[in-house]
Amino acid sequence: MSHDAFPFDDVRAGAIVAFHAAGVQDAGWAAAPPAMDAGAWQWIEANHRFNRLLWDTEDQARRRDVPDAAIAANKRAIDGFNQKRNDAVERIDEILLARLAEIAPRAGARLHSETAGAMIDRLSILALKVFHMGEQTRRTDVDAAHVATCRDRLARLSLQRDDLAGCLDDLLAGAARGAACWRIYRQFKMYNDPALNPYLRGKGSG
Repeated sequence: MSHDAFPFDDVRAGAIVAFHAAGVQDAGWAAAPPAMDAGAWQWIEANHRFNRLLWDTEDQARRRDVPDAAIAANKRAIDGFNQKRNDAVERIDEILLARLAEIAPRAGARLHSETAGAMIDRLSILALKVFHMGEQTRRTDVDAAHVATCRDRLARLSLQRDDLAGCLDDLLAGAARGAACWRIYRQFKMYNDPALNPYLRGKGSG
C-alpha cells in the first residue's frame, strides 16, 4: 500500500454511526442474517448485533414476573453475547492494524490506550442509548419532568457520540500518518474458560 493512500476510507466514523443508527431503528435487524461477510465490516456488524442482543437480554434479566430459571437463562445468554462482542472488537483491531503493516509509527508516535475497535464498540453502545433515550422523549404516559430530563440526557449522549466519532477519525488519520498507534489488548475472559474458571471444571473453592 502506498504511504499516500488512506487505508481507512471505508471505516470513517460517519459511515459507522449511520450503520449503527440503522441497526437500532430496525426492530428485526438483530435477528436477520448478516449482510457483511468479509473484512472489517463483517466484524463491525457482528459487534453491533451482539450489543443489540445484549441490550435486549439485559432488560429481560431485570424482570421480576418470571421464574428464576428464565433469569438464569438470560444471564447465561449475556455471558455468551458479551464474549462474542469482545471477540468482534479484537477482530476489528486485527484487520485495521493489518492495513498499517507498511506504515511504521514515527519516533514519538502517540500510543492510544483505547483501540479503534473499542471505540467502534462504544459508538455501537451509544447508538443504542441515543435510540432508547429518544424513545423516552416521545412518551405520552409520563410527566413533563421525565420528558425534559430525557431530552437533556439525549442531547448529552448525542454530543458524546459526536465527540467519540471525531476521536475515532482522528486516531485513524494519525495512524495512517505514523503519528499515532494502538495495540490489540486481548480480553482473556477467564470466567468463560473452563481451563481458567475453577467452578466450570468442578473445583470451586466452596
